[in-house]
Amino acid sequence: MAVYEICKLFHSFFTHNLYSVPTFLELEYKSPFMHIIIMHAFSNAYICTLSSADSFETMLKSLLGYQSGSGVGMTESMIRKKVYEGAINKTLENNFPLLLQLVEELVDKWASYPKSQHTPLCAHLLGLAMKAVTQLAMGSRFGDEAEIIRFRKNHEAIWSEIGKGYLDGSLEKSSSRKARYESALAEMESVLKSVAKQRSGQGSSQSSFVNYLLQANLTERQVMEDGMVFTLAGCVITANLCIWAVHFLSVSEAVQERLYHELVEVLGEEPVTLEKIPQLRYCQQVLNETVRTAKLTPMAARLQEVEGKVDQHVIPKETLVIYALGVVLQDADTWSLPYRFNPDRFADESVMKSFSLLGFSGSQACPELRFAYTVAAVLLSTLVRRLRLHRVEGQVVEARYALVTTPKDDTWITVSKRN
Repeated sequence: MAVYEICKLFHSFFTHNLYSVPTFLELEYKSPFMHIIIMHAFSNAYICTLSSADSFETMLKSLLGYQSGSGVGMTESMIRKKVYEGAINKTLENNFPLLLQLVEELVDKWASYPKSQHTPLCAHLLGLAMKAVTQLAMGSRFGDEAEIIRFRKNHEAIWSEIGKGYLDGSLEKSSSRKARYESALAEMESVLKSVAKQRSGQGSSQSSFVNYLLQANLTERQVMEDGMVFTLAGCVITANLCIWAVHFLSVSEAVQERLYHELVEVLGEEPVTLEKIPQLRYCQQVLNETVRTAKLTPMAARLQEVEGKVDQHVIPKETLVIYALGVVLQDADTWSLPYRFNPDRFADESVMKSFSLLGFSGSQACPELRFAYTVAAVLLSTLVRRLRLHRVEGQVVEARYALVTTPKDDTWITVSKRN
């Protein structure tokens, strides 16, 4: 059974049961290669266990047609994961001024708009995410607007099929879509290989994500694959965390004003720094509540490090466990008034602990989400101190659920200057 068929099985089950949850359901599939169980347990979470040593990143790479992660031992996989996470952290540390510059350019643009002008969040914040991810990942080459446009076109062609075409099987039924997907993937791979080759002889003076992977002695192929995962997932998660956060603030004036007062108290009139971000506790609560309310990542995966048990089902060590987080994040037994945007709920340490165990904060969070939190914190700390955000009357914002939750249509706000 191919990995994308497993994803299709789970995705179909998950999307049809997102709001209608039976008391118990079990589906089991066995083959010589894999054992799959889907069941209801723990606060209406569905768990799909795959008896395989593959991590979620390897599953994503398999969807992209990459096989270099298969067949390696757990130790090698963990080393590779640490290299990947370390490269993202170092990239943020050493390129923070560039990130701040990109955010300030966008906020300057919004500040020039008259109050009556509608600002399209999806278009602008996807653009910001793509500029941040590409320039931090691959360097100054992506300061060129033409390179960004080409990247965006290919990114959209690939991600739309990863998020839908593979999961519902429709990609295999359309030769034109498959050809467009394969062409975009090949072009992005070529760009990443070109960047890796260009930077392989530049030494430690360069501070892009690709450079840090090269310094860890990864092969050119491994650098390309990790670069693809980061640029694909990083852009989408970052953009949509920012989109939903700004949207929720625009419809929650009290939350917006409380965040403004924290930003002024902690930062004054100074630009935000990487060291100051942990002090912005209410900002962190706003972002946590954004992830929860929007169900930003409706599915997640984690490798079972020790043998576990759910009811009568044993989950063996090194099993990939896939969680239907879209159900858990708005379960009424877990969250009071689950559909209300209320960052105050994350002032409770027990709530934060549960959130962390679900993989949304702390060491359990995926590196792309931690990157997105940093970008969103920089955006909000810059934007909210300069501008008030207003909702557009009569606008109805609906969500589209896939690997990452996005608005179905572009979402609009208006802005006005603070004193």
